[in-house]
Amino acid sequence: MPEDLHATHRGLRLIDLLRPHWKALTVALVAVLGETLTVILEPWPIKIVVDNILQSKKLPAVLGDIVTGLFGQNANAIVAFAVAAVAVIAIVGAVSSYFEKYLTTSVSQWVAHDLRRTLYHHIQRLSLAEHDEARSGDLITRVTSDIEAIQDFINSALLGILVDVMTLVGMIGVMFYLNWRFTLIALSVSPALFLVVYSYTRRIKSASRAVRTQEGILLSVVQEVLTSIRVVKAFAREDYEDERFESQSLANVEAGLQARAVKAKLAPLVEVIVALGTCLVLWYGARLAMAGQLSAGVLIVFLLYLGKMYKPMRDLSKMTDTVSKAMVGRERIQEVLDMESRVRDAQGARPAPRFKGQIEFSEVSFSYGNGKPILKDVSFTIEAGQIAAIVGPSGTGKTTIVSLIPRFYDPVSGIVRIDGTDIRRYQLKSLRDQISFVLQDTLLFRATIWENIAYGKPDFAPGEIRRAAELADASAFIEAMPDGYDTMVGERGISLSGGQRQRIAIARAVIRDTPILILDEPTAGLDAASEQAVIKALDALMKGRTSVVIAHHLGTIRHADVIFVINEFALVEQGTHEELLARNGVYADMHRIQNPDDAAIAATAQRAQS
Repeated sequence: MPEDLHATHRGLRLIDLLRPHWKALTVALVAVLGETLTVILEPWPIKIVVDNILQSKKLPAVLGDIVTGLFGQNANAIVAFAVAAVAVIAIVGAVSSYFEKYLTTSVSQWVAHDLRRTLYHHIQRLSLAEHDEARSGDLITRVTSDIEAIQDFINSALLGILVDVMTLVGMIGVMFYLNWRFTLIALSVSPALFLVVYSYTRRIKSASRAVRTQEGILLSVVQEVLTSIRVVKAFAREDYEDERFESQSLANVEAGLQARAVKAKLAPLVEVIVALGTCLVLWYGARLAMAGQLSAGVLIVFLLYLGKMYKPMRDLSKMTDTVSKAMVGRERIQEVLDMESRVRDAQGARPAPRFKGQIEFSEVSFSYGNGKPILKDVSFTIEAGQIAAIVGPSGTGKTTIVSLIPRFYDPVSGIVRIDGTDIRRYQLKSLRDQISFVLQDTLLFRATIWENIAYGKPDFAPGEIRRAAELADASAFIEAMPDGYDTMVGERGISLSGGQRQRIAIARAVIRDTPILILDEPTAGLDAASEQAVIKALDALMKGRTSVVIAHHLGTIRHADVIFVINEFALVEQGTHEELLARNGVYADMHRIQNPDDAAIAATAQRAQS
């Protein structure tokens, strides 16, 4: 990422975007000057022919000396000079236009690239709290469409506006030199033109923002459905999703039509004002020419300038759409860049040492953005190397607990420590580099099996991939595939079974070789055979590590060193499987529900009372 751009993103300015490309822009500005000069000079060869050939007027002294020195003193020499001037002006204009367009296109591409990198970098480093509140489709729109709007502005409007402004200034200066009264008549419609363009620019900007917002909502709907397509088909909800999409698409159409209606009114108004100005110039110019107060050549220059002068005005009015979209895009990008991650490195944070693995929660409370408590004064300690299970009814904060260990979120109050040190004192990356995850909803990327396993450790040695697959009990089914480790898995690993996906996820955790392992219901939804294979792989993975396991099926964690029972957002029990059964509390109730025919609870409770 460009460091200067990243450093200034708090106030994203055009100059910051363009500064890294100043060399190309300098050449482009020279080309703009050439382009402007050729536009201003374009009518003058015709004026020379009309005034100095048809009306036999003398050339100005300096120009006469140039013509005489190059072509001679007769009328043919003047014609030859005029023809040569037309050719030179055309060539210089063409070359200048080429370099201006080529360089602005190049700069716009690189600016878009820099912006995408900066924005994507920032989005990735936002905490899960920000991502929980954002619509992913809207974020995608900001990374794509909003940046494209800025790119389009730089490509088609930035130097285009400069060319038009410089051309206007140059032509107006020449026109004042030729006849200031006539020039004032030509410019009399400019205030009205400015007011119309200014008024509509604000309205177009507002309409463009509404369109961008609707595009983000529409993209969010599409993304949500495509990532959940199996659920849609399982419940035969295609018709419902069609209606939902159509509703959002119609809202997008309505916003687009409203924006187009505003834009469509601007061009005709500009044309009417320009036509009025043309009428005034023709009327007044003809009167001056008939009175002999204006030469035919000067009148021609004025008339040609008139067409060229109003063209930049038209162009500037047409650019209001491009400018408005770019302004909206910049504001929407700025909104994301202004979002500060709620979880970030504290001042003075240091790299974490190699952990032993002790985890301590001290009076930890937590709530999400809605303020509803999820955890209340939770305190416990997991010793290094222990297997700790967290159980409890759904929605009581189990996943939140394990999300606090790698600082996906920070607690509202209380402290989470690893090896006795507040984890907020460590740099985030060094903290998370020592924690591995195997989650219930295993996500595999659209890549090869080899690449999915290697995702856990980018600097792997080739032999580590195969060893990780063997430890995860995945090597057999991988090698049985036609392409082995080079087999491409579908998006989210959809081409593999649930058990296969979990074992690849376990291999991905194995290769990291971290001292802390978090397992969030890793066997949920698996059939008996797959569950046994995954449990076997997990047993190998958990050896020698501090392992925190969330489980609903109590049979999978009965051998845990310590079990924490969460109920109503608080820690209500802790102990081993046998100790908790003997206590005959919440854990025993859960076990009884899952094992209605198990007489062990009653027997254990009876022994405890005797």
